[in-house]
Amino acid sequence: MEIKLMKLWVSLVVVSAIATSALGEFGGPLVKGFYKESCPLAEEIVKHNVEVAVLKDPRMAASLLRLQFHDCFVLGCDASVLLDTHGDILSEKQATPNVNSLRGFEVIDYIKYILEEACPLTVSCSDIITMAARDSVFLRGGPWWEVYLGRRDSLKASFAGANQYIPAPNTSLEGLIINFKQQGLDIQDLIALSGAHTIGKARCLSFKQRIVQPNMLQTFYVDEFKRHSTFRRILRSQCKDSSRDNELSPLDLQTPAYFDNHYYINLLKGRGLLISDNVLVSEDHEGEIFKKVWDYAVDQDLFFVDFVESMLKMGNINVLTGIEGEIRESCRFVNV
Repeated sequence: MEIKLMKLWVSLVVVSAIATSALGEFGGPLVKGFYKESCPLAEEIVKHNVEVAVLKDPRMAASLLRLQFHDCFVLGCDASVLLDTHGDILSEKQATPNVNSLRGFEVIDYIKYILEEACPLTVSCSDIITMAARDSVFLRGGPWWEVYLGRRDSLKASFAGANQYIPAPNTSLEGLIINFKQQGLDIQDLIALSGAHTIGKARCLSFKQRIVQPNMLQTFYVDEFKRHSTFRRILRSQCKDSSRDNELSPLDLQTPAYFDNHYYINLLKGRGLLISDNVLVSEDHEGEIFKKVWDYAVDQDLFFVDFVESMLKMGNINVLTGIEGEIRESCRFVNV
């Protein structure tokens, strides 16, 4: 076990070195230790309060991780997702992929309040999202990595962009590939970042089509022991009718509280919860994605290394730096 952990640590160091040398390629002059002088306790403050929040509500880890995805895929990693509707701003929170679904805003608000007390107008809301996502993964048993900081906050939101660029739970493989490509992410990133669904829950409304539309091609083996139909029967019992549309089911039924590689094991069995999960194998006609899913299913360390690299890449999508944007005083509103 010690040797395995050492191998993983070395691999993550290599990923970190690659990210350092390729920072320009990732699209932003972000750096490690950005707040070392201006707010030396920033990362500790975020980590402590994320830990408290996750202890109170274990699901919050997945919610904070998801918050970064939904932020970065609209306008870029600029905390636009945190803005409330006010004046000319129509909040992204009201967009179809986010309304009654996206969570964690109060946790970010509280962390921002503490940071403003310690270091006024210094730590951006977008950097808080980034640190909170990293800490959430680690607290659920996933990898830890050094994040690059120095983002600034946007002065606008994009309600239309949230509806357009955040993938729906029934998106096809082709649609997912196109969507990720629009963000500068490739198929490798799609496969690795999809592994975030190893934690968290989804509403019945998000996977109801998965229950009523059987597709035996969603597995790569003959379902001799009826595992696939049994899985659908379990889901159907949880989501009997429209009155249960808001009932929650774990994205990973095997180890729902742990950030691990069981998501990929589930995919190989045709037991991904969302249609957009299963299409990674069911619509991969050339087998390229299936091979990587298999690799992650048998090698958790490999998944962790690739996940970290893709998170670093995603965290640099269209970032605002220097004199762009602002450092918000409240994450919900632009400064007056």
